[in-house]
Amino acid sequence: MDAAKVRLTIPQGIDPALVTGAGDCILRAVDAMKCGEALVRGDSIQLSGSPDEVEKLTRLFTQLIKMASAGQVPSSDDADRIMEAPRHQDLAGAGFADDIILTYRGRAIRPKTAGQKAYIDAIRSNTVTFCLGPAGTGKTYLAMAMAIAALKRREVSRIVLTRPVVEAGESLGFLPGTLQEKIDPYIRPLFDALFDLTDMERANEYIERGTIEIAPLAYMRGRTLNDAFVLLDEAQNTTPEQMKMFLTRLGFNSKFIITGDATQRDLPIKRGGLTDIEDILADVADVSFIHLGRSDVVRHQLVGRIVEAYDAFETARDARARAKKGERHERAH
Repeated sequence: MDAAKVRLTIPQGIDPALVTGAGDCILRAVDAMKCGEALVRGDSIQLSGSPDEVEKLTRLFTQLIKMASAGQVPSSDDADRIMEAPRHQDLAGAGFADDIILTYRGRAIRPKTAGQKAYIDAIRSNTVTFCLGPAGTGKTYLAMAMAIAALKRREVSRIVLTRPVVEAGESLGFLPGTLQEKIDPYIRPLFDALFDLTDMERANEYIERGTIEIAPLAYMRGRTLNDAFVLLDEAQNTTPEQMKMFLTRLGFNSKFIITGDATQRDLPIKRGGLTDIEDILADVADVSFIHLGRSDVVRHQLVGRIVEAYDAFETARDARARAKKGERHERAH
């Protein structure tokens, strides 16, 4: 087998430790991938292996250097995403380096995949954006970041966060506490994202003043939401009637973001609000649909593998069901 070697130089002013990751985690990730060999000495990176392996490693370290030069701190997860991305895709380009917002801890929130970048661009360019994809792809978190940024820039005067309250085996009426205490577990993920993006004291102040409103979807009926950034989360659990009701709440100078994952429906027997929504709104201007996939998962690497395993299992199950149906049809004739 032909062997190839490439030498890269880390530019002056960039800490080599950023390129190799905390505790050399990126070098360990490269070893685990069994894709050639990377040796770092000072500001020099020696890459060796088959031509294909060296090409992938060259692309990886070139983009890691770009990320480090833009002030980002690459992680082993970033390395995995870059290695799995299509060859032409530049995950460290200028578009990916743009900050959306800084959390109160000073951490920059940026899109980490091409799908997330498309999602952010869609929110900026459209009044209504649907984002559909599996768990861990940042659907809710990025929408929250955009909402907080819009509020701080005074582009809107308030944020409205809503979810369908779906009973899963227990009736809300039999749970103890006030109505707010009953719905709190359903709304809690929105609070978690909010408190990660701004300090708890400021967030509670926004909520008390009504600048940020968090409420069940049922509370949206009969309202018109003007000058607001509105996020409907877990939209796969809406009914078609609820989705129509929500979309017609749109007021002047508002943005609507609808997120959901069709594989995590808690109402499997009923038709969902996302079932035919792309066909219904296909020819409506200023409405965008973004689909995120396994390659956009930015939680723990295991989340992506879990999503992939479920997809494979469901595909195989559907194939078996179709085969059995075909056998029964043949026997009937």
